[in-house]
Amino acid sequence: MSQSSDVILTNARLFTGVDESVIEQGSVWVSGQYVRAAGSADSCRTAPADIPRVDLGGRFVMPGMTESHAHLSYAYNGPTELDKTPVEEAMVNSIENARIMLGSGFTSAISFGSVHRIDVFLRNAINRGRIPGPRIVAGGRDVGATASNADFHKDWFKPDMDGLGMLADGPWAVRQAVRTLRKNGVDAVKIFLDGENLSEHAPPGELSYTDDEVFACVDEAHRRNMRVVCHARSAPAVKQAVRAGVDIIGHANYLDDEAIAMLHEERHRVFVGPAIAWEMEFIAKCEQIGFSRETVRQRGYDREVEETVKAVRRLREAGVRVLIGGDYGLNITPHGTYAKDLEYFVDLFGMSPAEALLCATRDGGAAADPGGMLGTLEDGKYADLVVVDGDPVADVRVLQDHSRLVGVMKGGQMYRGLMQRDPYRQENPVNWFSPTTR
Repeated sequence: MSQSSDVILTNARLFTGVDESVIEQGSVWVSGQYVRAAGSADSCRTAPADIPRVDLGGRFVMPGMTESHAHLSYAYNGPTELDKTPVEEAMVNSIENARIMLGSGFTSAISFGSVHRIDVFLRNAINRGRIPGPRIVAGGRDVGATASNADFHKDWFKPDMDGLGMLADGPWAVRQAVRTLRKNGVDAVKIFLDGENLSEHAPPGELSYTDDEVFACVDEAHRRNMRVVCHARSAPAVKQAVRAGVDIIGHANYLDDEAIAMLHEERHRVFVGPAIAWEMEFIAKCEQIGFSRETVRQRGYDREVEETVKAVRRLREAGVRVLIGGDYGLNITPHGTYAKDLEYFVDLFGMSPAEALLCATRDGGAAADPGGMLGTLEDGKYADLVVVDGDPVADVRVLQDHSRLVGVMKGGQMYRGLMQRDPYRQENPVNWFSPTTR
């Protein structure tokens, strides 16, 4: 007899995420939280006859995506106002953001920083089934040196706050910061290695930390089974990150030959997320948030886009895994628009839609879970998938249309209505798609 939680999705155009191919007349056998089989119709031939079958009518099925530069605790603040939302309001906003992320087809998220300790509590509530949301690699407050990009308050204005920045100078102070984050239940430590073109005191290329400090951060985090992610825009910062053993490098806009060679050497371990949405949306919407177009150009953001396009091309040639995720959650990059990154990967970076999908699924899943349970639809992996009324391999922009996301499954549980305020979760998708069932 089959398990009551088993179901077989049939008549699907199946993108397993293993490679760029699409299987016509594909099937996925879901057993509890896991995929039991995925492939052609024959792949489920050993399934017991009493398992319910759901005919998807030729809809597209793909693995759940990973938002690899997530800020679930951000709530449409401006880039210099990230710590100005009261913690109570930020927590409520984060619950809504988690629902929206899952409803957007992103079943996993890697945090690149959280105000307060919100990510940890959000992760725990999702894992306990209290609220809907993605699997979260929870971050904490950003670790940064004095005069780093995390230190954005003037000396004459030092509020008594416990928000975003966590300033630590010297190797032992950095270790203490990491230990505090461990005590608070964080999965991934974020450290600022250089800065931002908007910053007067911490531009890209000016290293915020010495090697000793960065090595201390990574050593302390890895000893305590935590990952390390970093903000590193320049080649010197990227090289510092690689030398120290950082796991995921955010941005990597300006790369030289040595940086590319180092990343190539570590390509089986390290991931890079260009987070290009920040630059693209800032350029497009700068005047809406008080910056003239000429100021943005003078600050170097047009050049930063050009350099990022070159960098990603070289990373692909070097076999380095490039991740989807783009600082979503700011006022210019609202939650729910995460799939815009796929369009950037195609239009800016020259990827095929299938290549971009692999960045979002296979590679993002590997970054989120080194244990190998995420990112592809294969026997034994978590049953995280998205059913799409459309063909992302023909036009990846279809994933930006939430009305075309017919269903999102996480751990064998199918969700619908997540983009509404009263989401409905159905344990078994039988009869849910309104096709024939046998």
